[in-house]
Amino acid sequence: MDIRFDGKRALVTGAGKGIGREIVKVLADCGAHVVAVSRTQADLDSLQTETDCSVILADITSPAGAKQAAEAAGDIDLLVNNAGIALLAPFLEVTVEDFDETIAVNLRAALIFSQVIAKGMIARGKGGAIVNVSSQAGVAALHNHASYCASKAGLDHLTRVMALELGPHQIRVNSVNPTVILTPMGEKVWGDPAKGGPMLAKIPLGRFGYPIHVAQVVAYLLSDQADMVTGIIMPIDGGYLVG
Repeated sequence: MDIRFDGKRALVTGAGKGIGREIVKVLADCGAHVVAVSRTQADLDSLQTETDCSVILADITSPAGAKQAAEAAGDIDLLVNNAGIALLAPFLEVTVEDFDETIAVNLRAALIFSQVIAKGMIARGKGGAIVNVSSQAGVAALHNHASYCASKAGLDHLTRVMALELGPHQIRVNSVNPTVILTPMGEKVWGDPAKGGPMLAKIPLGRFGYPIHVAQVVAYLLSDQADMVTGIIMPIDGGYLVG
């Protein structure tokens, strides 16, 4: 099965590092013209030395920043809402400021980007595909992840509502829910054997994932091969959620 996006324009948020960066590379390799959004210019500069893509520097923590970035991208056929942060703390120590920032980046920005891009898809009348990068934390509770879990659970249900309402316009919307992915952020959180060991023990495949594992599933869900797939919450978790 050969996945191709020739003639398609894709937008990826949180594209500077980790999963987002890998998604940009995979989509570009499949022929898409990719617009990469990041808040770090150095990451965008280095990405352009590795992959043929357009870039937008934006701070999507604010509604205005997210809307301006989405509008600056122009006509988009494929959207990946990947931007995310993890501000970890025990539940009783979570600050309102950290909670609000997590929701702003992980959930509200996806809403704003999707509204802008979907309106363009509807106006052009050719449909499209959106993938929201969620997490197994949207389904399973994790210690010290109150804000993160809440944001990803919200993203999963937003995905379902988007699929319901955008389906008549032939816009498919799905989410992917990875387990621990060994990005720099993942290494920071789970690299300690005392923390990572118990999590690893709950994964039937006995290993954590890498960004390519997520990028390949995202590419499939965006592709015509998944033409009848919408509204799903796709675990990429090595079997963690079967327990």
